[in-house]
Amino acid sequence: MKPLFLALLTLALGVVLGLVFLNEPGYVLIGYGQWSVETSLSLLLFGLLLGFIVLYALLRLLAGARRTPRRLRAWRGRRRALRARHSLNQGLLSLSEGDWPRAERLLTQHADDSESPLLNYIAAARAAQYQGADARRDQYLRLAHQAMPNSDVAVGLTQADLQFSHQQMEQALATLTHLRSIAPRHAYVLKMLARLYQRLGDWERLRELLPELRKRRALPEPALDELEETVYRALLEGSVRQHDAAALQQLWGQLPRRLRQDNDLVLVYGRALHHLEQDPAAEPVLREAIRRQRDERLLDLYGRVRGENLGMQLSQLEEWLKEQPRNPVLLQAAGRLAILNRLWGKARSYLEAALEIQPTVEGYQLLGSLLEELEEPDEAAVCFRKGMQLATGETGRLPAPG
Repeated sequence: MKPLFLALLTLALGVVLGLVFLNEPGYVLIGYGQWSVETSLSLLLFGLLLGFIVLYALLRLLAGARRTPRRLRAWRGRRRALRARHSLNQGLLSLSEGDWPRAERLLTQHADDSESPLLNYIAAARAAQYQGADARRDQYLRLAHQAMPNSDVAVGLTQADLQFSHQQMEQALATLTHLRSIAPRHAYVLKMLARLYQRLGDWERLRELLPELRKRRALPEPALDELEETVYRALLEGSVRQHDAAALQQLWGQLPRRLRQDNDLVLVYGRALHHLEQDPAAEPVLREAIRRQRDERLLDLYGRVRGENLGMQLSQLEEWLKEQPRNPVLLQAAGRLAILNRLWGKARSYLEAALEIQPTVEGYQLLGSLLEELEEPDEAAVCFRKGMQLATGETGRLPAPG
């Protein structure tokens, strides 16, 4: 555009000068020593203009020649970038289609010329992982880090994710531990670390991580609540396996109030104390939970533990029976505690009432054992037979003749 404008300007100037000097061309004499030149003014001006144009064209030509290597390099760079972009697109497409060898080849072929080599090498690492080539995967991740040295977290998270999905738990733990040391507040690092601890069953470390997970909102609140319950359930069950009643009770005291009122965890804790023969500690916890909500699982367990005062424990069950007189679980629990209190008549009536509403194998066994204690062997045998039939699903009748 600019050369065209200059040409038009020169042409216009020439036309104007031609019109000016048409009637009076003028006269010019130039002398130097013995030499002299005579010409018209119009011809001199035309010559000067023509010389200027030729000189300008020459200078432009020389400047263009000097810029040619740089322009050639720029053209080659654009061509390489275009080729690298095409290779990246085709490689990602092959990766999504599951053609891992082709994806790996395309992604690494022109990675050095790519505008985002980090993306090339990370995707190539995934392609190598899918082929089971762990060594190549790790090499691509190193190249990704070299391509962008400040990408520690991005490369590390990719590495940890690939290690985790390949069941390389120890390596993933080392990677995530390093990431947490350089990015302690990174929510996704914390989330992956929690996921790994859960897979490894490292509940103590996961418990230590819970406050940070909640503070950084690494998981939605419902998911965090569920994870917290899972952690404390596992820790409570672990105390039982270690036969450590003191540690169990100490752990229960460290639970958030919300979890100490969760019936599922109360049940786990109560069963754990019962298993470790710590019934006096279990009874008040179960009683308080049942007062909040009549959970039949807790009622059944309450009838099995031996608190410090069995008489008071039976009285408590009888108070609840006034509210739910036809609750079979409550009736059977009362019958069991009546047996422990050696109140045979109450025990018999409670157990018979429970079996009338809902027959159970355990109910028949309890009543049968009670009847044996009362020296009623025939009635006891009937109870045991009914319990056996209920357990096996058999009627006990002889098959009809064919």
